[in-house]
Amino acid sequence: MKLFVFGLGYSATHLVLARRDMFSSVAGTQRTAHRRDELARAGVDALPFDGGAARAAAEADAIVVSIPPGDDGADPVLAAFGETLAAARARAVLYLSTVGVYGDAGGAWVDEATPPRPTSPRNVARVAVEARWRDLFGERLHSLRLSGIYGPGRSAIRALRTGAARRTSKPGQVFNRIHVDDIAGFAGHLLAAPRPGADWNVTDDEPAPQADVVAFAAGLAGVEPPPERPFDEAELSPMAREFWAENKRVGNARMRAVGYAPRHPTYREGLRAIFAETGGAG
Repeated sequence: MKLFVFGLGYSATHLVLARRDMFSSVAGTQRTAHRRDELARAGVDALPFDGGAARAAAEADAIVVSIPPGDDGADPVLAAFGETLAAARARAVLYLSTVGVYGDAGGAWVDEATPPRPTSPRNVARVAVEARWRDLFGERLHSLRLSGIYGPGRSAIRALRTGAARRTSKPGQVFNRIHVDDIAGFAGHLLAAPRPGADWNVTDDEPAPQADVVAFAAGLAGVEPPPERPFDEAELSPMAREFWAENKRVGNARMRAVGYAPRHPTYREGLRAIFAETGGAG
């Protein structure tokens, strides 16, 4: 199977390296020349974001799209290469989206049958872009709605080691997460057994407060956790405030129903694995 990836960033690179044995060839886009060289040494043909990449994608058996909408709300891939991709032969297209499309549920459970009600311009754009990819590829399109992504190099343990960790408390607020291993695992599961396209919540089993996750990471690292700070006193970027404005519990029953059980069903298993893999560096 020939795989093409638009956007060889953190999650997509982990996917292609973790599941490299599934593919006869792997190519994708990466804007930075030194990262293209690194990927080449790992057996990935990393290309600039240009017409040559679009033609390679059109000839692939499977396509993964991990580039988000731009600041204008448009999808960069479709804006640049939509006409070329309309003739793509891929039997499966995986679009990496976000559970942010559901908006705020006041802490209630949501699943794939929950109508999207995005509250931020960023997630309004996501809903529109999902629809455009679905219009282009129909039943070949799988929209993977990802919860908060973490993994080696991007964990609460690493934040503690670098002094960036904060414990913010907001009564009743919880978040789901997904370890990068399970993004790769479920993507591979879909590609190994082709099925009609669908929306998929790619998420762990246990929504949890942010402060609890940092406290657990501190216990693993053997350090004192940062003091809790009320949300109203937290110094947050505008993007982080958007994130905290939405409160929901995201169900993953559809993912489990097709035979995929997360390797890291909660943040505890995920952080333990990261601690072991990185020698405690996170």
